[in-house]
Amino acid sequence: MSKIAIVTDSNSGITQQQAKELGISVLPMPFMIDGETYYEEITLSQDEFYEKLKNNADISTSQPAPESVLAIWDELLKEYDEIVHIPMSSGLSGSCQTAVMLAQDYDGRVHVVNNQRISVTQRRSVTDALELAKAGKSGREIKEILEADKFNSSIYIMIDTLYYLKKGGRITPAAAALGTLLKLKPVLQIQGEKLDAFAKARTVNQAKTIMINAVKNDIEKRFGGISPDNQIYLAIAHTCNEDAANILKAELHEQLPDYPILYVDALSLSVSCHIGPGALAIACCKKLI
Repeated sequence: MSKIAIVTDSNSGITQQQAKELGISVLPMPFMIDGETYYEEITLSQDEFYEKLKNNADISTSQPAPESVLAIWDELLKEYDEIVHIPMSSGLSGSCQTAVMLAQDYDGRVHVVNNQRISVTQRRSVTDALELAKAGKSGREIKEILEADKFNSSIYIMIDTLYYLKKGGRITPAAAALGTLLKLKPVLQIQGEKLDAFAKARTVNQAKTIMINAVKNDIEKRFGGISPDNQIYLAIAHTCNEDAANILKAELHEQLPDYPILYVDALSLSVSCHIGPGALAIACCKKLI
């Protein structure tokens, strides 16, 4: 049986300390802030990021340098037979395509998973990969299983402010001004490749109801129906909004008591820089194994 290493990036929400506990490697994502490069969880904490965001710093995301990826792979392959590399969704970053290209020089020992997930659903893919490796699956088999499962997850995100979507050019200033005037709380979705608009709410409570109903609808229509034995994993995520996230966790558990809520996690900073603080999210994944 091959000895398999699991690699992901910090978009998964897995910290460096958690990575050590899990026995995996997490590639820190780089950020350019006012012309200086920072690395998530290495030289840039969540608190520092939001402080810079609040102070209107010029923040942009970047994919890891190829040298950083190769350095991790080369070190791991001294001890492991194969690597399963799980980057963020190819629809949200070029880092997946870069990793696929780099892996071509490793004679089939590095398997890059393009299962189009991010944040808590990407984290679930890492956990699934670990379980599949323990079950004796090869690197290629793990890649194929995860990619076949890529659409069995959803994330719904309530945005607290339109300012950062406007700043990033994702909505027009006029639309942002109108939305702010109407006090809209847009709900976005991530299913597969893209971050897309899903619904508009007037209040936080209405947005939470929309998200919970969307998850129920996914379970009923996409994931086999609501039942105690149909295992669905749920998770809550947020951007600098942990107290509200814990309240949402209790509300979600009341609506779907048969399904475990695995995490209350901070959304990855790569998402946070585009949507700002105060966001709430619900994620669901169909149980893989």
